[in-house]
Amino acid sequence: MSAPFELRGKRVLVVGLARTGVATARFCTAHDATVTATDLRTEHEIGEQVLAELRTAGVELELAGHQNATLLRQDIIIPSPGVAADAALLQVAREKGITIWSEIELGDRFLEGVLIGITGSNGKTTTVSLVAHILKTAGLPTILAGNIGTPLISVVEQTTEETITVAELSSFQLELIETFRPNIGMFLNLTPDHLDRHHTMNVYGAAKARLFENQTENDVAILNADDLLTKAYTPSRPQIYWFSHKQRVVQGAYVRGAEIVWQCEGQEEIVMKRDEIPLVGEHNLENVLAAVVATRLAGVDAARIAIGVRSFAGVEHRLEFVTEISGVRYYNDSKATNVDATLKALDAFSGRILVILGGQDKGGDYTVLQQALREKGVLALLVGTAAEKIGKQIAGSVAIEQAGTIERAVEIAARSARPGDVILLAPACASFDQFENYEHRGRVFKDLIRRMEAQVRAATAGESADSSSARRKVI
Repeated sequence: MSAPFELRGKRVLVVGLARTGVATARFCTAHDATVTATDLRTEHEIGEQVLAELRTAGVELELAGHQNATLLRQDIIIPSPGVAADAALLQVAREKGITIWSEIELGDRFLEGVLIGITGSNGKTTTVSLVAHILKTAGLPTILAGNIGTPLISVVEQTTEETITVAELSSFQLELIETFRPNIGMFLNLTPDHLDRHHTMNVYGAAKARLFENQTENDVAILNADDLLTKAYTPSRPQIYWFSHKQRVVQGAYVRGAEIVWQCEGQEEIVMKRDEIPLVGEHNLENVLAAVVATRLAGVDAARIAIGVRSFAGVEHRLEFVTEISGVRYYNDSKATNVDATLKALDAFSGRILVILGGQDKGGDYTVLQQALREKGVLALLVGTAAEKIGKQIAGSVAIEQAGTIERAVEIAARSARPGDVILLAPACASFDQFENYEHRGRVFKDLIRRMEAQVRAATAGESADSSSARRKVI
């Protein structure tokens, strides 16, 4: 928890009225701040219900644009994660000396208990969910929040000295902190992502590494010993723990043969067998190792960690098994919003994959998918505004179909697949060109599959009925 902060009487501007912005505006008005919320969208685009609730709470609304005059009257500006830190209106505010914080910075000033903050390019959602699941399974009072869908600001008043809050943290949130400080901070990995916003890997990595910026000698930093890019951001003040599926570590969790091992202060203990992990893919092995470190440091013993891992059902939209139809398995990995995540998804299967790629480009290099597609791919179905770029960059590695939409992609894939194949949604792109978010994209994909499954069942039932009627006539 950062230094106590008094919102009463402060003039606060919330920029952006998506989920985080709405939660922030409500929180600040509840703490007697004078709140204005602004958004580029119109009232119709945002929705009457949300705006009515904010007006009732006393929030002044400024829609369909941002006004500098309003900006300059504020004490604090809280931009939503979707607002770039170098946006023009924020540049104006900086020049005038106005405080600019992300929502997690404000929330941390009201949070009690232990905070476990987890960032990284890939695996954040699975890891925070697994950490929270293990803690809850062990009987510890746990709150899951952050970039996973529940803004940190909306749960801080539920925290006590006994609670453990597990927060998924994005580079967008971390780039605008000041004193934000997790007791346990974890940097999972660093691969190209959000370069349309951060422009360079150095800027992107530095934003994520701010996770460790305010930690002290009493805090813990957890890093991936197998990821050279994250190792470059190893901090000097906090205690360092590692996880690795390739090498033994001095302090942390690693794989030894068929076992997951916890190593601390020269003592080793076996946590569980590797083949007990229910999640598929080497990347999920890394996520489990990371979760072992965080939960062991939070006080959970090895036996209870193993129980938690074994009972973890996975995360929606993250290599989520949907169903099997006529011997073809369907997987939803809509959360694979960058190239590295898609590569990990492809690596999770042994062969014959029909993959749906595309959406809104984030500056990714799709050429790195060529080898995996060459080795395992049957067909790449391209959708969204990035389809043309992806098609050019993976040309020659796999058969390509310009499907345009997910609906069309699913139709073509189902017609092209044969028993034993995998149809995988792993777009390597953001979703905002055709969907509200990656969750919306994943739900649409699953709905299409389930409708198709129902049609197959109905057709099969009809054929069975016809066959039965024919037999009766013969008799």
